[in-house]
Amino acid sequence: MLLLLDIAPFVLVFAGLLGLGIGSFINVVVLRTRSEEKLTGRSHCPNCMYQLGWYDLLPVASYLLLRAKCRKCAEPISSQYPLIEAITAASFIIIAMWFMDQPLHMAIYFFYTALLIIIFVYDLKYYLILDKFTLPGIVLAFIGGLLLGIPWYLLLLSIAIGGGVFLIQFIVSRGKWIGGGDIRLGALMGAMLGWPHILIALFLSYVVGALISLSLIVVKQKTMHDMLPFGTFLALATFLTFIFGDDLLSWYVHEILKIR
Repeated sequence: MLLLLDIAPFVLVFAGLLGLGIGSFINVVVLRTRSEEKLTGRSHCPNCMYQLGWYDLLPVASYLLLRAKCRKCAEPISSQYPLIEAITAASFIIIAMWFMDQPLHMAIYFFYTALLIIIFVYDLKYYLILDKFTLPGIVLAFIGGLLLGIPWYLLLLSIAIGGGVFLIQFIVSRGKWIGGGDIRLGALMGAMLGWPHILIALFLSYVVGALISLSLIVVKQKTMHDMLPFGTFLALATFLTFIFGDDLLSWYVHEILKIR
């Protein structure tokens, strides 16, 4: 315990810096996936095509130093860039705090979190959940679950439940309530969480979705007839389950089911 207290500040600083760097990469993935550019090309201003130097690519810092404008053409830089970088850094710090004494869990949840943020941002911006993110993610998350000690059959059960819940809704509504991407994302959630935590994430996704939707309707940003990117709620609920899943499960078992 004393050793953990000694290294904790360094781990949290490392997690924050790593999150900033990964957040910058997430912005690149989202932007270039949409524009169908290769991920390996040099970063450039989307307006004047000015190739950015390393000093223009410092997460958050460059945005502030450049006063949110391109160095070459002075075109405004989207606030999405520093926001995603900061959110990723904060998420990584939270993961590091919760799994300080479990380095394997920490590393795997870093990867899961980065993938969820990509899905969250892409669905929020474009109302799409791409198979190129979810399908490889399911395979990698299944391997990650095995490394974390989750039995393979419980992972398969969780994947079936996560995808099946949305498949049923898709069939019943004939694709009007949700899209096919939600089915694959549900399966990805199952691979990331395992049984029974997938149930907690599904419950949280509807709670979070309802609260956010009602809030948007109250402030007149949305109406009852507007479509909402449900993948954002699923991604957020999955992250919350990483952090609070065990506590919520314990509370349900002991307080609701009264099992001691």
